[in-house]
Amino acid sequence: MLTLSTRYLQLESEAHRGTGGASEGNKAFGFRPGFLDTHTGITYEARFADGRPAPFHVLDGIPDALVIARDRRGNVSQVVGSIVAGFLRDADFYTREEAAALVADIELAEHA
Repeated sequence: MLTLSTRYLQLESEAHRGTGGASEGNKAFGFRPGFLDTHTGITYEARFADGRPAPFHVLDGIPDALVIARDRRGNVSQVVGSIVAGFLRDADFYTREEAAALVADIELAEHA
């Protein structure tokens, strides 16, 4: 079974660092880190275990039904593979690549 893990999230963030595909590169444009369940189409804002919105991707706010594993401290470490990390902007979900492209387009338009 495929899963999404905290380690994979770290690798994705590193791969998109310096672009609109990472939280620090798109927050100013109204993006919030989130997740999409590709099986149901339901989106989830990234949240800490206590329910507060997280400024970066963390798995702790994903519903328990989608959790595969937790670490020794009880933090979510793996969720089902139908979960994709990306960003929420208004009512829309963007993959990291889509967010990066939109931010690049906005920045290009601002400098034109």
